[in-house]
Amino acid sequence: MKPKVYLAARLPQEAEAYLQEHCHVNKWEGKQAITKTQLIEEAKEAEGILLTGIAVDDELLEQLPQLRVVSNMSVGYNNFDLDVMKRRGIIGTHTPFVLDATVADLVFALILSVSRRIAELDRFVRAGGWVKGSDADLFGTDVHHATLGIIGMGRIGEAIAARGKRGFDMDVVYHNRSRKPDAESQLGIRYLELDELLAQSDFVVLMTPLTEETRGYIGREAFAKMKRSAFFINASRGQTVDEEALIEALQSGEIAGAGLDVFAQEPVSPDNPLLKMDQVVLVPHIGSATAATRFDMAMLAARNLAGALNGTGDIHIVKELQP
Repeated sequence: MKPKVYLAARLPQEAEAYLQEHCHVNKWEGKQAITKTQLIEEAKEAEGILLTGIAVDDELLEQLPQLRVVSNMSVGYNNFDLDVMKRRGIIGTHTPFVLDATVADLVFALILSVSRRIAELDRFVRAGGWVKGSDADLFGTDVHHATLGIIGMGRIGEAIAARGKRGFDMDVVYHNRSRKPDAESQLGIRYLELDELLAQSDFVVLMTPLTEETRGYIGREAFAKMKRSAFFINASRGQTVDEEALIEALQSGEIAGAGLDVFAQEPVSPDNPLLKMDQVVLVPHIGSATAATRFDMAMLAARNLAGALNGTGDIHIVKELQP
């Protein structure tokens, strides 16, 4: 008998058809994203759930007694209460690898946009501000041969490092919980302690997962150690940064600018001071948002779910929940 699954995230036809072959499928039909309360009501009999973003915690699991597997359509899994899931024997999977290059591309889009003032100058031209005369007040900052500091050298960090080193001849340094000798050798990058990285880098890219240890990881002390000419890029999770400290650093000129894909509150509040800063480039958490990458993520999430329930194929169980 096929296991029962519930789809709490929209999937392309191919991913849904794959699950139909291997599982008995029910899904959310609402126009708005499903809420946690609605999920609990809808998935009472589900042995597996495919979702993104919803907290998988005691409240959810207590009311879904048949649940055995949760497939997260994301590389991150900070919505998983790992202790609770481990205690209850719930398998949790995620979608690594397929989005690494796409996120790395976006990081460089942010680096280039904020350093060369692309968004600001686009608005300038559209407003009719471009007239003949000196362009000194339109100068940006070079990316090539600058120092790129990456905090968090996972797969995406390595993809960013490769682009910086090979594409822009940057001096790439990194900080990580543990050193990566193979990456150092293959990419020609250097390990630095965090304070050294902050002090030396022209661009600081934060790519750490969100954990209790990394919540608010970059704050006032970190921004104070950065160059006044440096740019800060965050494409990890908004909560890894003290956003008030970032705003203060930008307002005071302690750092030159920022490129942000993630925020403390998402969507961003209309009164967030970041929205009024010309030296900041903002995008709405679109790190993996290309059609091809989201398709690959959906297919991997579907394979993870079916494979975990049926005991077949390679599945990507989050490392903290692996037996």
